[in-house]
Amino acid sequence: MPSFLMNEWFMIPAVAVCVFLFVFANAERSLNFLYRRSLGQREEVMKLLKLMSVEVDEKQVTWAILLISFGMGGLFFILFWPSIFMGLFFGGIVTIAGWSIPLLVVKYLYEKRCTQFVDQMVDGLTIMANGIKSGSNSTQAMERVIDIMGNPISQEFRQVITQHQFGQSFEESLLDLGERIPRPDVQMFVTAINILKETGGNLAETFETIVTTIRERQKVEKKIQALTAQGLMQGAIVTMIPFILAIVFLIIDPNFVKPMFNTPLGLVLLLGMLGLQIIGGVLIKKIVTIKV
Repeated sequence: MPSFLMNEWFMIPAVAVCVFLFVFANAERSLNFLYRRSLGQREEVMKLLKLMSVEVDEKQVTWAILLISFGMGGLFFILFWPSIFMGLFFGGIVTIAGWSIPLLVVKYLYEKRCTQFVDQMVDGLTIMANGIKSGSNSTQAMERVIDIMGNPISQEFRQVITQHQFGQSFEESLLDLGERIPRPDVQMFVTAINILKETGGNLAETFETIVTTIRERQKVEKKIQALTAQGLMQGAIVTMIPFILAIVFLIIDPNFVKPMFNTPLGLVLLLGMLGLQIIGGVLIKKIVTIKV
């Protein structure tokens, strides 16, 4: 390998010039990308929090994103001081990763809440079906679910009733429920009530059919999870092996691994390794994720 590639006085300016030319050629696109990946995610976070009926000030979300991204990046830069290049390298990676952490956390909580709601629909619709059989209407049957069951189904049904009491039609309130919980089972429930209220029909029998459908879907999902669990575990192990080996070498023979962290070429290879690890992990996750 040519000796000038190992020279920091050549590699650092060369990388800086390449980055400058790339950013200059794609300045507007780069700025838009940086905004979408940082503060631009604030709107998505606020939207998901609103769907979960969580009231949070927009300034608090902004400060949380800035602290998690730039705050953690600055902390890593200080930890690697006085190595400025290492500090910028790892600080930049942590900053970029920190932009997505709030949105990923909120998305996880939102998906978990939606899953809990669908799981509760089995018992909730059974209660509603029994209420319809005893002579109650849809609103009264929904109130029984609110009194008996817990959140999130109790909270969502209570919001439907509240919107209806404040003058919104029951059909529109149910459509709002379908927007807050965008799952096929919920859409089927909302559509069934709205159609049967206009055309007539056995609402209790429809609820029992929806319950049967949800149970069968859950059986298939659990079977798929059992079959893909091994693939997920293998993907996690393969992804973690390089990091574990790096820690082992740092403990056993630090001088063997130091060129990977204190030379420009080593940092470029390290960045490439991290990129390939992320791509591999995402592909494995997509392969073993089967939607029902």
